[in-house]
Amino acid sequence: MKKEIYLAGGCFWGTEKYLENIPGILNTEVGYANGTTKNPTYEEVCYNNTGHAETVKVEYEDTVIGLPYILKLYYDVINPVSVNRQGGDTGTQYRTGIYYTDEGDKPVIEKSVEELQKNYKEKIAIERLPLTNYYKAEEYHQKYLNKNPQGYCHISGDKFEKAKQAVDKSKKFPPKSQDELKNELTTIQYQVTQNNATEAPFQNEYFDEFRERESMWM
Repeated sequence: MKKEIYLAGGCFWGTEKYLENIPGILNTEVGYANGTTKNPTYEEVCYNNTGHAETVKVEYEDTVIGLPYILKLYYDVINPVSVNRQGGDTGTQYRTGIYYTDEGDKPVIEKSVEELQKNYKEKIAIERLPLTNYYKAEEYHQKYLNKNPQGYCHISGDKFEKAKQAVDKSKKFPPKSQDELKNELTTIQYQVTQNNATEAPFQNEYFDEFRERESMWM
């Protein structure tokens, strides 16, 4: 199922380039989010105190990559305790933020940030809010680093390569539900594997099966 999340992580040129490299990300777009003005221009966001954050709209395939893993990758390219600053860029438009459109994502985001907080003494500065507004940025900002490979970026090139290799293992081998396990396992198999039961001796289907082994000696 296609889902979306909006991520602010400093200059959106590099953040978009990083996120678009991740397998399972279907589409990215840069824009301005959660500000106080309508249809802002880049210059207004930079100089007119609009309250907007440079943000990447991320559409992803939830069966391939989940939100917890996307956030884990996102944390790898931001300073989560820095306020209104990422790399050499300063200003409220460069703040970090996770903005959601699905209320069901809120507990997932909060749990993720709680885990992240364990790695820092300083308070995590990432905003976690519903998306109240979003305006697509000017066309020249879209896929900026694809158009300008030598352009400014606060994210190192090795991070882009790492993103290309990212795999959400929870989606590759998703845990099965209890109902699925009950349907696939025998009663004793389910009790042993799920409830720590003990199998009685000489009662399973293989207890009297013997197979000759080829000698290991030449």
